[in-house]
Parts: sequence; structure tokens; C-alpha cells
Amino acid sequence: MVKVAIVTGAGQGIGLAIAKRLHADGFKIGIVDYNPDTAEAAVAEFPEGDAIAAGADVSKREQVFEAFDKIAAHFGDLNVVVNNAGVAPTTPLETITQEMFDQVYGINVAGVIWGAQAAQKHFKAFGHGGRIINATSQAGVLGNPELALYSGSKFAVRGITQVLARDLAQDDITVTAFAPGIVKTPMMFGIAHEVAVNAGKDDEWGMNQFAQNITLKRLSEPEDVANVVAFLAGPDSTYITGQTIVVDGGMVFH
Repeated sequence: MVKVAIVTGAGQGIGLAIAKRLHADGFKIGIVDYNPDTAEAAVAEFPEGDAIAAGADVSKREQVFEAFDKIAAHFGDLNVVVNNAGVAPTTPLETITQEMFDQVYGINVAGVIWGAQAAQKHFKAFGHGGRIINATSQAGVLGNPELALYSGSKFAVRGITQVLARDLAQDDITVTAFAPGIVKTPMMFGIAHEVAVNAGKDDEWGMNQFAQNITLKRLSEPEDVANVVAFLAGPDSTYITGQTIVVDGGMVFH
């Protein structure tokens, strides 16, 4: 039986690492990304026929449903959805605009809701349950300086995850979340750069503001996060729902 997983924001970074790990675990992969060219380039890293690309702005419900419909029809099933797409601008309070608010909450929060809705639709259509796995963040467990929009959106994802876990359990759908810390991705380097610029410092200083309190004394690789998502998508986590697993090397404990 073919297992199928959709990963949003899978053109690079954590999302691509998740897609590759799930593929190694036997899944066919649907790669959803805002940039169709990036998605197609990611597909090229998989064996022919094992992955398909779909472009979508996850803040737009119709685009998410179209992307999921395309992937589910192509592979003939859907078992796991990883709502990974996100943006993380640095936002000191006085700099926040309506446009920035709409973008961050549209992608980080609405994108999770639309992805969960589309997942539920296809799980029901195929006559089985499934896994919905949402990206929150260490910054969604403990507020991080100058990240009011990002942290707030990721706290929201944790709450949505808990509610959907209760609402969808009757349909044999588990809903969980993963909370990365400081991961070596283009997005994280961009955040560190913005923090440094705002403080009049260099990029190394900016990264150190986030990395200095990591208990394991190293930055995360995308694969560290992908390993946890693989666990949540796999057979050993069937009795886990509503939970957020923090993957941050020991930045926050709870």
C-alpha cells in the first residue's frame, strides 16, 4: 500500500529535510511551496515518480485545496500532512504594520487551518484516519525578543493543534506539533541578520542572541527536526495527539 505525505513549505530548509526523511521512510511526497520553481527543483532531488510539486500560497484557502487535490489525485491516497510553511520577520512593536500582520498570520496560522481542513477532507474521502503535524516554534513556547508577530502566530498554532486533536480524534486523526529552535536554514539566518541590523551589530552577534542559551551548545540541523516529524508520522506515535514536541537542543524546558 502506498503511503502519501504532503509537506508545505518544502522547497528548502526544514520542509525539504522533512520531505526527504519521510520519503526514506517509504512515503510518496507532495511538495507544496509558494514558489513553483523552488518546488519543482526540490522534486528533482527525489527518484522519478516519488514526488510531485504543487505551487500554493498557503494563506489562500482555495490554493491550498487545489494543491492537495492535485497531489491526492496523483498518488491516489493521503496519509500525513505536515503544515510546515511559515515566515518569520523581525518585528519590534513600533515597526508592525497591518500588511505585516496579515502576512504572518495568514501564512503561519491560516495556512495551518487550511492545511488541516484539506487533510480532513481527503482522509475522509479515502475512508481512513491520518496524521496532521503542525510547525510551531521554540518561540511559540517562550516569547522571543522582537518577534511579536512570529511568536504570537506560533503560540496560536499550539492552541489550534490542541483543539483539532480533540475535534478530530473521533475520525482517527491525530494532530501534533513540532517546535524547532535555532536551525541552520535561510529563514533563521535572515532573522538573525535583521536583529543584528536593528541593534547596529554584525550577523554573528545576531545569531548568538538566539544560540547562546542552547544547552547542547550547537545549532540545529534541519535533519534534527525532520527526525522528530518522522516519529510523529510513524507507527510509534499512534497514542500521541495534541502535543507539541520541542526540538531546540534544550533552550526551553516544560
